[in-house]
Amino acid sequence: MERVLGIGGYFLRSADPAAQTAWYRDCLGLDLDENGLWQPQAGPTVFAAFEAETDYFGSRTQQVMLNFRVRDVAAMLQQLRDKGADVADEVQEMEGVGRFGWVTDPEGNRIELWEPAD
Repeated sequence: MERVLGIGGYFLRSADPAAQTAWYRDCLGLDLDENGLWQPQAGPTVFAAFEAETDYFGSRTQQVMLNFRVRDVAAMLQQLRDKGADVADEVQEMEGVGRFGWVTDPEGNRIELWEPAD
């Protein structure tokens, strides 16, 4: 059986694609080339389906949520606050899994930031 090898891309609609791309580059540090290619570090990726009624993604109109692995979630959240981003106050810790924080991009998409447990 053939299997997928990893996430090959993440595509989202945007009212202003250039500004949206700049936000992800400038606020989250995505090192994108001119074609949007990014070489993430190797590590775990979670694929999980949630109940249709979940509020975990923020707005119920948001059908998917992007999760980025980070080295230090507290430092990343502070960096985002310093740039004026819409950062949730809550930080959640799950024993054996890691720490989580959330930011909402300029177009209202909630993004999860995950600092995996050691």
